[in-house]
Amino acid sequence: MATKPLQIAILGAGTFVRTQYIPRLSEIPDLVLVKAIWSRTEESARCAVEIAQKHFPGLECKWGDGGLDEIIQDASVTAVAVVLAGQTQVDISLRVLRAGKHVLQEKPAAACTSELETAIHNYKSISADVPSNLIWAVAENYRFEPGFVESKKLVAEIGKMMNVQVIIEGSMNSSNPYFSSSWRRNFNGGFILDMGVHYVAGLRMLVGCEVLSVAAMTSHVDTSLPPPDNISCVFHLENGCSGVFVMVVSSSSPKILWRVVGINGTVQIERGFQGRHGYLITFYGADGQSKSSFFPFSGVTEEFKAFINDVSQSTLKKESQFEAEPRLSFAEGARDVAVLEAMLESGARQGALVHVKKF
Repeated sequence: MATKPLQIAILGAGTFVRTQYIPRLSEIPDLVLVKAIWSRTEESARCAVEIAQKHFPGLECKWGDGGLDEIIQDASVTAVAVVLAGQTQVDISLRVLRAGKHVLQEKPAAACTSELETAIHNYKSISADVPSNLIWAVAENYRFEPGFVESKKLVAEIGKMMNVQVIIEGSMNSSNPYFSSSWRRNFNGGFILDMGVHYVAGLRMLVGCEVLSVAAMTSHVDTSLPPPDNISCVFHLENGCSGVFVMVVSSSSPKILWRVVGINGTVQIERGFQGRHGYLITFYGADGQSKSSFFPFSGVTEEFKAFINDVSQSTLKKESQFEAEPRLSFAEGARDVAVLEAMLESGARQGALVHVKKF
């Protein structure tokens, strides 16, 4: 017997909801039904609902404190996607969790490690009082991109790691829809933290271990961006390998790549375009031969499927039997933030060695 689609609500009606959440969720109507979209303002909520209602007939428009209360109290809404300003996501996610609903929260997991620690403590406390498996997932689509999944397999073939390079030359200029985002400009770490968690997530997934310590220099060059807008970092991994992480928030020649050099070969993953946006994966063997494959983006859709599957399984299985998708865990999102925070702290201390907070 076919199961009914999971009924969810979306809190947030900004650019990412309109350009990613609504189109991607509409691709999997057999799995999910968006019942309501909420925003702080009626105007914003109505704009998003107008886009989404052709995919989700009967979609409800909610706004303000009253609208949020209605969603939280709606027993037919099993899960909520929280896609809000980084400063408010944790508080609202916890409020939704206290109501017994599952949460998929956008990255970054929190603004800083102290907020992360408090959030994890509160989540454990809430979970202890709820008889079912309550999921708090952090949406990090890089961990679900087919290009990264394939690259992780290839890294296993290169033998002992010798060096890792992450080079990010972003394009956060006035033509970017997120450039004028007020919350990112008032966020601790600015665009470095908000964008950087993606690149750290990619790094951690590829190397398969944690970043132990960092030493970084930061600078503020482009005054149209919040500080800092450049970071150059040397990091040390728990497997003994070291590497470099270089990030320029806005460059006239955007480039995004990860490169893992091993004793038996090298794996490189670079963002590119081949009819569609995606990742070009190249494996350089010890014999001098190379092979490349291109993987179009599909990480957002894949993370939605994983979250929906987790929610479905959580209701079917007892607590002792249920295992959530680890790539979605709040702890994984916390580890990404912790690495960036350590880099920013090191930069503020003129390159001092900083150990990464463990989660």
